[in-house]
Amino acid sequence: MRRGFLLILLFILYQLPIFSQDKTYIQDPTLSVSFLFNDFKSAANVRATSLFGAIRDNQFGKIGEMSPGLGLNYIEGITRHYDVSITLAGSFLDYPFENRAQFNKDYFLVEGDISLRRKLFTNKYWVSPYVQLGVGASLYTGYYAAFIPAGAGLQVNFFDEAYLLLNAQYRIPVTPLSSYHFFYSVGLAGKIGRKKQNRTVEQIAMPVRSADSDRDGDGVRDAEDACPDTKGISVFKGCPDTDDDGVPDSEDKCPSVKGLQRYKGCEVPDTDGDGVNDEMDKCPQVKGVSRYQGCPVPDKDRDGIDDETDKCPDLPGVANSNGCPAIADSLKIKIDQAAGMIVFAKGGSGILKSSFVPLDNIVAILSANPNVLVVITGSESGNKVLSENRAKAVADYLVGKGIVSSRIKTLAGVKLQFVLHY
Repeated sequence: MRRGFLLILLFILYQLPIFSQDKTYIQDPTLSVSFLFNDFKSAANVRATSLFGAIRDNQFGKIGEMSPGLGLNYIEGITRHYDVSITLAGSFLDYPFENRAQFNKDYFLVEGDISLRRKLFTNKYWVSPYVQLGVGASLYTGYYAAFIPAGAGLQVNFFDEAYLLLNAQYRIPVTPLSSYHFFYSVGLAGKIGRKKQNRTVEQIAMPVRSADSDRDGDGVRDAEDACPDTKGISVFKGCPDTDDDGVPDSEDKCPSVKGLQRYKGCEVPDTDGDGVNDEMDKCPQVKGVSRYQGCPVPDKDRDGIDDETDKCPDLPGVANSNGCPAIADSLKIKIDQAAGMIVFAKGGSGILKSSFVPLDNIVAILSANPNVLVVITGSESGNKVLSENRAKAVADYLVGKGIVSSRIKTLAGVKLQFVLHY
């Protein structure tokens, strides 16, 4: 019974508007001091299983495994429901780098972030839950890192002057020197600076116009001035042209950027965002590069690898072969088997007749694959000259059978080998 009464009382208080002289309910500049905890262990347990699994197995949220610290938080409202939040936090801990040895000693960790808060309710109510998302950076013993703070919290308002802030975040690493961790904080906040005052209709003094008055001092009488409270130029009936592009601000869609009349005061557009404006872009709907007049780098063989990086731009290939076709393993096996049957005269580079059949098989393979190149290594350990001569003897045989010499390269080696490539 008592618990039900408390829940009803909390619900009523939650719905009551707070007493305030400022009825905009936009968050005034606020500064808070908070006590915080960094929780790396729970984050590791969650990633190893799941959030519910870590809670079920009692592997979540143990205070003794967290690192305490202090933080400052600045908050200022943008609209009734959106605030900007800037946080600077520090704590001493042994940072658990992933895939890197730990220091086994506590050092000072500094973390800062800027986030956008979305409140469920405005400051009209005592309690307002919110979610937030932003970007952050950290410094730890000379190591810089970046992370994304994503979380939720609760703001409790005390008569529109002070606040209790409860916050929980999951900090997601962006760079390798950052690790997943939870960030919890509880803080007290108060407004800083002067409160924003709303002007009422009674407070706004309406100036009295005279026939020759010129309130904005632009040389155009108020009676003829289409913008009597803003200094302008006579050609636009007293309205301004801030960027001096010949389009008055009232009609200028880009009033602070000098543009063209045919684009309503804006610069020539760049629809695909590739840095080449549409009037010069031959592919205005597709992101490209300036050296190809705004079009993408060509890919003649349409294998997904552009011609500038494709070593075989006229043959469809694969990425791990630099755009060239993959050489079948069966082809390599046939070449290796034939190479193992080639025999030379003892101590010399002459090819024995028994080697002609396997050599002719290699000729047939190369003829059937005219785009394949071959590197031949000789077969004489400890005698570089003889090894090179044997490789050249094999190359001469292949050339004599019609294989173009530009497709063949010879090297010295310890074993007769044929390496195929494009």
